[in-house]
Amino acid sequence: MKNIAVIGAGTMGNGIAHTFAQSGFNVQLIDISEASLQRGMNTIEKNLDRMVAKEKISDADKTATLGNITTFTDTIEGVKNADLVVEAATENIDLKLKIFKQLSEVCNEKTILATNTSSISITQIAAVTSRPDKVIGMHFMNPVPIMKLVEIIRGYNTSDEVTSTIMELSKTLGKVPTEVNDYPGFVANRILMPMINESIETLYNGVAGVEEIDTVMKLGMAHPMGPLQLADFIGLDVCLSILNVMYDGFKNPKYAPCPLLVNMVMAGKLGIKSGEGFYDYAESRKAETVASQFLK
Repeated sequence: MKNIAVIGAGTMGNGIAHTFAQSGFNVQLIDISEASLQRGMNTIEKNLDRMVAKEKISDADKTATLGNITTFTDTIEGVKNADLVVEAATENIDLKLKIFKQLSEVCNEKTILATNTSSISITQIAAVTSRPDKVIGMHFMNPVPIMKLVEIIRGYNTSDEVTSTIMELSKTLGKVPTEVNDYPGFVANRILMPMINESIETLYNGVAGVEEIDTVMKLGMAHPMGPLQLADFIGLDVCLSILNVMYDGFKNPKYAPCPLLVNMVMAGKLGIKSGEGFYDYAESRKAETVASQFLK
């Protein structure tokens, strides 16, 4: 396995492309626009520069990594000759089903199709393809070049051979693959998202403020980042999407998104990527919280 196609040049996609390229794989990074691809490549270069500055890699390593990545706006061209395709598009089930149906039609019959979904059923995605045995979940953690864990999710029809191949491949990236079964939220988000949602409920109910809640969890529970700050980092829209998937999948009210989260997403307060979430990330107001306006 040498040629890796990555669909999506956003936060997760460019991180996945970076990680494979740094490990010596040929990477075809695919997105719908040149502007998105350029932003993705700029992010990869900046992250590599940080690694050079910290003496984790050399300038030659940076040059080699960037040289291993080729960009495409045409999916069919981008996945040509790919041994593995990793889809890292928006966490939207209709979009993912459309992508996997197309991949099944245009990729070599031996190509493994992986998704970086954080909650959507691998079995459901695989069902729209003609190769459900070769469809698997490869859930990387953000930031991908740094975080060691990869959740490997096998769908109902994923073969033992494909699972073993992806487990071993993940190890070559310096990751720690952990095999889990295909249920809403898998393991990471089934545990994490209810905690984040309960933290938002705690804020919504006026028990404490944003910084106070995060301080309790950081100092009292030894979390490196408070749950509300982490939600901003993940993206509040992504948190809402994952909670909705789990609520629909389990029909259990404990997964119902907090109204505050719903309102903030509708208002476009998505966290770091929008500049505002539970914290304000504008240069002049980095430490301020903005959630209070939604608590009236």
